[in-house]
Amino acid sequence: MTSAIVGYARTSTRDQVAGIEAQMERLRQEGCSKIFHEQLSSVDDNRTQLRAALDYVREGDVLIVTKLDRLVRSIPDLVKITEQLQAKKVTLKILDLNLDTSTATGELMLNLIGSIAQFERRIMLERQRDGIAKAQRDGKYKGRAPTAMKQKEKVLALRAEGKTVDQITKELIISRSSVFRILKSV
Repeated sequence: MTSAIVGYARTSTRDQVAGIEAQMERLRQEGCSKIFHEQLSSVDDNRTQLRAALDYVREGDVLIVTKLDRLVRSIPDLVKITEQLQAKKVTLKILDLNLDTSTATGELMLNLIGSIAQFERRIMLERQRDGIAKAQRDGKYKGRAPTAMKQKEKVLALRAEGKTVDQITKELIISRSSVFRILKSV
């Protein structure tokens, strides 16, 4: 049985074309015979290509990513993914960290780095919340403008024409909950 070198690349948005291309080029340079890639936020639980990559790899394979944050979003996510890889006896390599889980040191470093990354994220979110609270107190932050409510008249007009909620959502490109909220407000 021949081992495969498999790559996974991800950017947070579709606008990051150069980013995904750079990751894929780097993975090709590392000898990846198959590369799974997607352009969506790691917060999105619908990372179909990541799931496909995890399903694809077999014992002895190597899964390569360019950066840790391209693969995971939290410590629980890291634990889940590394447990899946360990159960399949698949090695994880993270290029920017020069980290290879085929060694005991690599496994230790992965866990330490994951913990530090989660700590940094929590600190950043606390600072963000503090900044928003201060801006609200100072009257400088009002929150996101309700975009769907700007289309209230159109929603009501379409409903008066007998259109269904699904037809309205498709036509105005707003969520079902927004349509129901507008209809309830009348």
